[in-house]
Amino acid sequence: MSIKLICLFFYVEYVYICPFRKLIYLMKFETKVIHAGIESDPSTGAVMTPIYQTSTYEQKSPGNHKGFEYARTHNPTRSALEKNLASLENGKFGVTFSSGMAAMDAIVKLLKSGDEVISINDLYGGSYRLLTKVYAQFGIQSKFVPMDNAKFVSEQISKKTKLVWIETPTNPMLSIVDIKQIVKKVKEVKRNVIICVDNTFASPYLQNPLDLGADLVIHSATKYINGHSDVVLGAVITKKPKLAEKLYFIQNASGAVPGPQDCFLTLRGIKTLHLRVDRACKNAKKIARFLTLHPKVNNVYYPGFKAHPGHKIAKAQMRDFGGMVSFDLTGDSYGDAKKVLSNTKLFTLAESLGGVESLIGHPASMTHASIPIEERHKVGLTDSLIRLSIGIENVDDLIADLENAMTKL
Repeated sequence: MSIKLICLFFYVEYVYICPFRKLIYLMKFETKVIHAGIESDPSTGAVMTPIYQTSTYEQKSPGNHKGFEYARTHNPTRSALEKNLASLENGKFGVTFSSGMAAMDAIVKLLKSGDEVISINDLYGGSYRLLTKVYAQFGIQSKFVPMDNAKFVSEQISKKTKLVWIETPTNPMLSIVDIKQIVKKVKEVKRNVIICVDNTFASPYLQNPLDLGADLVIHSATKYINGHSDVVLGAVITKKPKLAEKLYFIQNASGAVPGPQDCFLTLRGIKTLHLRVDRACKNAKKIARFLTLHPKVNNVYYPGFKAHPGHKIAKAQMRDFGGMVSFDLTGDSYGDAKKVLSNTKLFTLAESLGGVESLIGHPASMTHASIPIEERHKVGLTDSLIRLSIGIENVDDLIADLENAMTKL
């Protein structure tokens, strides 16, 4: 029997004997966002996953139910979302939470007093706050280090280290971490350290940390995954059954679960993830180039530039360079930044990112205000740094909006 016939046999067997699995492992990403984990509603045939707006479920007798007992533990809309997200990250288990911070909180709850976290030193302010202001008081200490050298990171690991926390690209400096090299060096230490990657800035469309060896990948699904600035939701994905079992337990025990309508809206948003991110990436490239030529701009932080220190790594581990761009001004003061921030018309001054609309923000006073100024300055986060989340509008309109705001300087 020829190779072609053997392949055809297995293809037909998979399609016709196991149609309910929807060929998830053969799907390309653009197909997964539509079909992975999604089944028509068995009671009505509804193509879109219904919003199961219920807090509890009927049981015929104690323990005799249809797989659902109480909505904190399981919800059909949430289950569909978790399966979909697991597939998008090439994982096996997806666990969703009421916010990205609730997702991070669940991961840190895998640790105990006396344990240590090694975190990248350029990270989201809310993540820094959770580690330093909440968990430090319970005896979980954190060490914040640069992660441009994998060997250096592995040298920081001690007997107390239980978690390595990576962001890449980082928020807001857009530094790039070589996930594969960090994983390799950390695993060589052989201390069973969990490696988690915050993949929020990239989205599952641009980067898949589990494929590079990470144990966990976390998202603020509020951002690119949902993509419409109308949901707050977090997710953790893994391939490892034991980690998944612990996270499901924490999810149920702590109760920081997303509601069914938020899960429905996130599933809806996911269906256009690849289209939205593609457009945002294209727009970001043009806007980054515009900023480099502007006389009032000092530095532009964008991994798509060949001169960016992490460009080669980003090119190797990401599909594209993302829709985020940061820059600081020649004036290097909050007053200068405020003039730009207050005078855009299409860029909305607001926290968050990853929506269809373009946002502009000031990390030092907004998203990263909880980080001490001396720590911000160590990573280059100046008072004039401005962060852009590029949306899907016409790029010429966005450039004209920034140009007009810059005239106020």
